[in-house]
Amino acid sequence: MQAAHHVRRTLHHVFLLLFSGAMAFPFYWMVTSALKTNDEIWQFPPTFWPSSPQWGNYLEAWLEAPFWRYLTNSIVVAGVIVLLQALNSAMMAYALTHMRFRLKKAFTAIIMLGYMIPSTAVYLPSYMILAKLHLLDSYAGLILSNCVSVFSIFLIRQAFLQVSHELVEAGQIDGASHMRILWSILVPVTRSSFVVLALITFIDHYNNYFWPMLITKNPDLQLVSAGLRSFFVEGGAYGLKWPLIMAASSFTIAPLLVLFLFAQKTIMKSFNMSAGASKG
Repeated sequence: MQAAHHVRRTLHHVFLLLFSGAMAFPFYWMVTSALKTNDEIWQFPPTFWPSSPQWGNYLEAWLEAPFWRYLTNSIVVAGVIVLLQALNSAMMAYALTHMRFRLKKAFTAIIMLGYMIPSTAVYLPSYMILAKLHLLDSYAGLILSNCVSVFSIFLIRQAFLQVSHELVEAGQIDGASHMRILWSILVPVTRSSFVVLALITFIDHYNNYFWPMLITKNPDLQLVSAGLRSFFVEGGAYGLKWPLIMAASSFTIAPLLVLFLFAQKTIMKSFNMSAGASKG
């Protein structure tokens, strides 16, 4: 009986190892292809490690285009959006879960309805509003047009629903204000949900392409996705300098990997919380 348990456990770990390897292989191929020559990339059968690693490809790709500016723009814009969305979603979710007011159910229904509307459907009115406010082609336009997210409100609302209302009532009895209850009780208890929100939001806006390209024309405001496209197509690298393309793709995803490494423990803890549980 115990032997069978060990066999099942071993098979389970082997399966997870193979699955993890399959998921990580594209990243490995991208990083190692950056060290190859153009001919070696297209060689058949393929080589899994370059015969003579071309480490200079990374430096050459970095100098071919202003990737430092693309990375800085993406990190700053995505980081500020994360902070604003966390602030807005926390306050809205608190109102919808632990406050009593008229039309509360109506507001909740509107948010659920907004969650089902595709983002592309609001591009035109959003563009017109930014044009009226003279925020096109600016950092303010990139940030303010994304500072509120229905998904973020929904995610934090689900997290706040799992917190017992007795905690909120205890804070009110002690004379704490709504803001004090929110930031001293609810946010620390649901910290893992905020980390997941930050990770999802950062990745989404770090990789965002269509909307930033639509509202900005200044090359100095380009984010990573637009910068990579410029490097691939306008810079003449597409189809000609595949090692440089792989190198550029590698160091542009590096911030996302670093972010995940720092947040992975908190993310795993968040899976212990059952989403969508009702209060009491």
